[in-house]
Amino acid sequence: MERNGKDAVNLIDATIAAIRPLDGAAMRDARDHQARLTKPPGSLGVLEEVSVRLAGLAGQCPPPLPEPAAVAVFAADHGVHAQGVTPWPQEVTAQMVANFLAGGAVVNAFAAQVGARVSVVDIGVAAELDAAPGLLRRKIAPGTADMTAGPAMTAGEARRAVETGIEVARELVADGARCLITGDMGIANTTASAALIAAFTGQPPERVTGRGTGIDDATHARKVEVVRAALARHGLAAGAEKEPMDVLAAVGGLEHAAIAGFVLGAAALRVPVVLDGVIAGAAALAAAALCPDALGGCVAGHRSAEPGHAAALAALGLRPLVDLELRLGEGTGALLALPLVQGAVRVLHEVATFDSAGVSEKPGAAGADSLGTGPGTAVTT
Repeated sequence: MERNGKDAVNLIDATIAAIRPLDGAAMRDARDHQARLTKPPGSLGVLEEVSVRLAGLAGQCPPPLPEPAAVAVFAADHGVHAQGVTPWPQEVTAQMVANFLAGGAVVNAFAAQVGARVSVVDIGVAAELDAAPGLLRRKIAPGTADMTAGPAMTAGEARRAVETGIEVARELVADGARCLITGDMGIANTTASAALIAAFTGQPPERVTGRGTGIDDATHARKVEVVRAALARHGLAAGAEKEPMDVLAAVGGLEHAAIAGFVLGAAALRVPVVLDGVIAGAAALAAAALCPDALGGCVAGHRSAEPGHAAALAALGLRPLVDLELRLGEGTGALLALPLVQGAVRVLHEVATFDSAGVSEKPGAAGADSLGTGPGTAVTT
């Protein structure tokens, strides 16, 4: 439902006001519980910290299992496509949306594997899309404007896109989702992502601009210069201070703004979000700039092959769970990581403690290094 700019700001402000820091007591409980489980403390590595953070998000230990999961693929077109940053025609965005809705894309295959539901959100596709099961028609505009010639979005469009992301998160959670996954589709969206990442991190365009769906050297060089020109056009060079919403409006995409809202909405509901690749990373930078505590429930599903994604993850302080040189988008990397996130929490629910299993702990350690870490370690039962 479209609202005017004033109401949109109120929704954003109200959502941010509802976001709380991670609960320290619940995190301590989770760490203490991990130390009592029948395994060497720390032996599950990063997954232990994931479970601790999700306990902090929920405010309880163990936290709710992050299932079922729902993927929201936010689809939009980009005016910067006119600058020749990709050889793919803009029509591919709408064609791929049709493919998602027909169940024929990689995101559908990966979602089926892990039992996740896929929704496609038309936040700004240039074409008119027919109603279909799984399609949420929330178009703010038929794509953005060319960010090298002026702002990609008006301030009102950017606010409404963030608002829509919040609303989609609320709807999916109300429908039973207990873990949200970011997806995206939009030809030329890696160009906008590079501009956002450069603006929020201060990294130069040549370090954060990748080859997207696969471009030659000449097109890549042009893409870097287009990003540089857009940053200069809007005064977003390294060190420049701008309001997050202004940055989003200047060089972002409608899907970036919506994903930022999606992250904010999930954080307010204390539901975890598994982030996908570079588009989600750029959007998460915007969400974090609006409300740093929104990152508490974010898990980096994977590290994209796009160089800007590494810069975004470093700035966000998030460690990716999967690194397979993926660069597809759609939510695919996040879906591959979903079982890891679910497994991390399931450990807190189902693994026995030393006391309950009748397993002896390492003498004097009280749960520390109880099963040993080297070969030949004996376990007494």
